[in-house]
Amino acid sequence: MTGPDAGQSAGPSKPLLSVLNGECPAVPPMWLMRQAGRYLPEYRALRAEKGGFLELVYDSAAAAEVTLQPLRRFGFDGAILFSDILIVPYAMGQDLWFEAGEGPRLAPTLDQTDLAALKPDFSRFDAVYETVRQVKAALDPAVTFLGFAGSPWTIATYMVAGQGSKDQGAARRLAYNGPERFAAIIDAIVDATVTYLSGQIQAGVEAVQLFDSWAGSLAPLQFDRWVIAPNRAIVERLRQLHPGIPVIGFPKGAGAKLADYAAGTGVDAVGIDETVDPHWANRVLPAGLAVQGNLDPLALIAGGRAVEEAVDNIRAAFAGRPHIFNLGHGILPDTPVPHVEALITYLRQGKDG
Repeated sequence: MTGPDAGQSAGPSKPLLSVLNGECPAVPPMWLMRQAGRYLPEYRALRAEKGGFLELVYDSAAAAEVTLQPLRRFGFDGAILFSDILIVPYAMGQDLWFEAGEGPRLAPTLDQTDLAALKPDFSRFDAVYETVRQVKAALDPAVTFLGFAGSPWTIATYMVAGQGSKDQGAARRLAYNGPERFAAIIDAIVDATVTYLSGQIQAGVEAVQLFDSWAGSLAPLQFDRWVIAPNRAIVERLRQLHPGIPVIGFPKGAGAKLADYAAGTGVDAVGIDETVDPHWANRVLPAGLAVQGNLDPLALIAGGRAVEEAVDNIRAAFAGRPHIFNLGHGILPDTPVPHVEALITYLRQGKDG
């Protein structure tokens, strides 16, 4: 293989990438969702200096520094790009800002404005690509560099409502009442996401993750249409553009639909949230499919025996299956740093002995 994806094959020097290619090491490689973030004092200091979240994302040098901070402190096997899933609707033409204490906002909302009224500007991806290049130049060669994007259903929920919600009701109503209009929104997000992830891969990431944070809010038929089908379209198009680049799918809340998601999307690995019984997941998922997860973030806050029991259970469930150790969702801001250090020590005990 030649071109930007050449030389990214798995090997013993990249444990996480090896697992994504089907290997089963004795000790699973690990990273943590939201490992670059508010639980780290060095992150809080840099964010205060930059003045806001979006300012941090669009300062490539600062975003690269944030991406690297947890690697220096903990020595994780994976680095996850520091950015935000809403960069995609921002590039699609919606305004994006963050309200203090309330989270992101998008305008105009697509429950009131037609998609055709937006003016896409994909140059809004350029700063993220520059972050990737800077991280890649500084990254330990043993670490696998992960890019990411939000999955179309989750992105659509924000684009329609303009913000997050408890039940994603605005997007669900539009999907039922105006399925053709909603399908056009989903298709546009698929196109933009492929462009975005392809750019990340060309800049240097070695695998990508699709976050479907609100997958659990859909009824089964809607799940097939708005989660499985668009994610499958992204996976297929990325494989055509970048053969050999693994895709991790994380359909949070999918529950009993997890096996259908794995089979229907064709992802290389499935992330499972903390509510999923790992023993059940191991039984129902395709043999040999890599799994990522699924320690409860609150167990990590508790620390001690709660973490050790959970780690033992997860590892027993996935013994003999390619497994990346991770949380079942993002690390919480009040997570004690010593608890993360203790988790790593416990997971890796005996690794070098």
